[in-house]
Amino acid sequence: MDWTGIKGLAEEVALSKDALHIYGAFIIHVLAALLLRRPLSSWLPWASVLAAELLNEFLDVRFGDEVSLQDWQVAGAKHDIINTMLIPTALMLLCRYRNRLFQLEEVAHNSGKSKEPTAE
Repeated sequence: MDWTGIKGLAEEVALSKDALHIYGAFIIHVLAALLLRRPLSSWLPWASVLAAELLNEFLDVRFGDEVSLQDWQVAGAKHDIINTMLIPTALMLLCRYRNRLFQLEEVAHNSGKSKEPTAE
């Protein structure tokens, strides 16, 4: 089966192509973290999603029906890359900065207190 045939199978699923990009990115991100034994906060699982998406876009252009690269293909690729990378990027940043994000109330509450030097 060729690349367009595989893409055709994806169309038979009752999901939009945008949803497939989003779900696929999430699955690749989590699987890459597991296989690479890295946390989701690491750049490596995120880069795995980016590599898979760039390969997908390359194959779309390479095995598409157009003889040369068209403006609508570039616009579609940009849309797909943004759609695909949004959740992995948000998840990586959330995992990386979760302590700062969820301790804002505590930091604001303690910011008015003066810190006394500790004896060593």
